[in-house]
Amino acid sequence: MFVYEKKLQFPVKISTPNPKLAAFIISQYGGPDGELGASMRYLSQRYAMPYAEG
Repeated sequence: MFVYEKKLQFPVKISTPNPKLAAFIISQYGGPDGELGASMRYLSQRYAMPYAEG
């Protein structure tokens, strides 16, 4: 088995939280126009592409 430690690679100190910026960053990763959405579209399009058997 394995042990999962939720630990950051570099220590982060936040002096003043900014909820607007946090929401923007999260939307870039997981929103419809974000990186995760784009990668899932590319993956699904790859498996739907017609190709010549040969």
